[in-house]
Amino acid sequence: MKSQPIVAINNISMKYQSPEGEIAALKNVSLDIFQGEFVSIVGPSGCGKSTLLNIIAGLIAPSSGEVFIKDKKVSGPTTMVGYMPQSDQLFEWRNIWKNVVLGLEIQNNITEANIRFAEKLLRDYGLGEFKHKYPSQLSGGMRQRVALIRTLTTNPDILLLDEAFSALDYQTRLVVSDEVKQIIEKENKTAILVTHDLAEAISMANKVVALSKRPGTVKNIYNISLTCNSHTPLGCREAPEFREYFNTIWKELDVHA
Repeated sequence: MKSQPIVAINNISMKYQSPEGEIAALKNVSLDIFQGEFVSIVGPSGCGKSTLLNIIAGLIAPSSGEVFIKDKKVSGPTTMVGYMPQSDQLFEWRNIWKNVVLGLEIQNNITEANIRFAEKLLRDYGLGEFKHKYPSQLSGGMRQRVALIRTLTTNPDILLLDEAFSALDYQTRLVVSDEVKQIIEKENKTAILVTHDLAEAISMANKVVALSKRPGTVKNIYNISLTCNSHTPLGCREAPEFREYFNTIWKELDVHA
């Protein structure tokens, strides 16, 4: 029997005011996410995927409905959530170490234990020798790893990834998604990924949530179970069930349906 969800999304709706009138972005979205799950959210462009992520992060308030994280209602930004946007957003004038500890500085939480944790993350994930380099001296994949480590340094319970690999070229994207998934699993984090890349969604997640066209509603939830020798995102694409999931969800996402 499953425990209480770490994230409970209850009947979330979101409406925006525009010059053309009111726009409904989300409608009655409900979803439970449990500790250690990796959940991908997919749907047609403009269906409210990133809006939902921003609501979970406490960056915007929904028009109606509630989000609870560890049984606490989300009413604003929370340290329980770490957010990785589309670009790495590293500051070019700060070296890698200064970028990594930025979140700790903002939270006024520079302690000896947190410094040791940040240094350990850099060492464990192959960036220890680059701590005094600057972002412009790193490859796109390495920069994205730094962005993830910066997010992990504040030790959030949940990671939100908003098209976190979309700025990378295809080959780098495959490699980095492999690395990121391994890091998230090793650090025992719960992750929610918003992506337009269905193959990426299926290969990284153990649950895929398909949203309808705007206003976004939950059309279906797929529990992903793949038989493959390597459970990396790249290895998962070789699983015999992968194409079946892909074709089924692709049809679900038909914008004309």
